[in-house]
Amino acid sequence: MRIALASVLVDDQAKALAFYTEKLGFVKVLDIPMGEHRWLTVASPEGTPDVQLALEPNVHPAARPWQQALYADGIPLTSFESRDVHAEYERLVAKGVVFRTPPTVMGPVTIAMFDDTCGNLIQLHSA
Repeated sequence: MRIALASVLVDDQAKALAFYTEKLGFVKVLDIPMGEHRWLTVASPEGTPDVQLALEPNVHPAARPWQQALYADGIPLTSFESRDVHAEYERLVAKGVVFRTPPTVMGPVTIAMFDDTCGNLIQLHSA
């Protein structure tokens, strides 16, 4: 068993696709119309190409309140690994990404947390 797909809830798929590709540098993998929404996935060019991130619309009645509660409490929805959080932080700030937490040493890891503009806080981490 392995992870091939993970999801991030988003409030706007078009805005999410722009952020995750133009700001973070991910690559669009699938974009399939599914009625009002799309089956929309991206992948990291630094990662394994068969591991994708779905930009999932937060339309389920439980999704938006859960997403909003995590955001309000400052809890990241997920975490992405970086070889160098400090360099990634500088690269993303230069692209206009807003960070809630700058690179911070937390024991054996360094973390930073940014707003993905689609309703989520995302953590970066490196060991």
